[in-house]
Amino acid sequence: MVMMTGSLAVRGTVVWLTPQQGGRVSGPPEPDYDYDYTATAYLPPRTAEDGQVGLSLRRFAPGAWRTPAEGIMVPPTGNRAQQVIPGNLVVITEGVRPVGLLTIEEVNLLEPDGTTAIERTPEPEITGLTAIRPPADTGTDAPYRHSTAATRWTAHERAGAS
Repeated sequence: MVMMTGSLAVRGTVVWLTPQQGGRVSGPPEPDYDYDYTATAYLPPRTAEDGQVGLSLRRFAPGAWRTPAEGIMVPPTGNRAQQVIPGNLVVITEGVRPVGLLTIEEVNLLEPDGTTAIERTPEPEITGLTAIRPPADTGTDAPYRHSTAATRWTAHERAGAS
């Protein structure tokens, strides 16, 4: 899972809306090898009015109503973070009019210079349910354990008794 607070590289499948569905009158955009298709987009439950991000698409099939594509999503300054994960549906808009739908299949966080960020594996959290194994036998006493204290209480030993 990625929180969209910076630019994201995404890969997925685009379905362009037909003119009868309110999409582009000229049909799917034609990819240009010198320029990417740029538009605005939003991730529901946000709307075009309160959650638009910049979207740039490339490597999609010319004239295809449904095609794989790669892109970059860039939130505007001050936009609240959004969770972007595979399976998200992104509504592609021109202005506020929906013209296509992008189903996200892969998400990669980008560094400010545009390179893919290295994902760091988070350190495991130690909780009350996490078992910490004692170190291998080193000839020292085992660490104090709650079960030892519970045994003392149930044996009704008096404090200071030896």
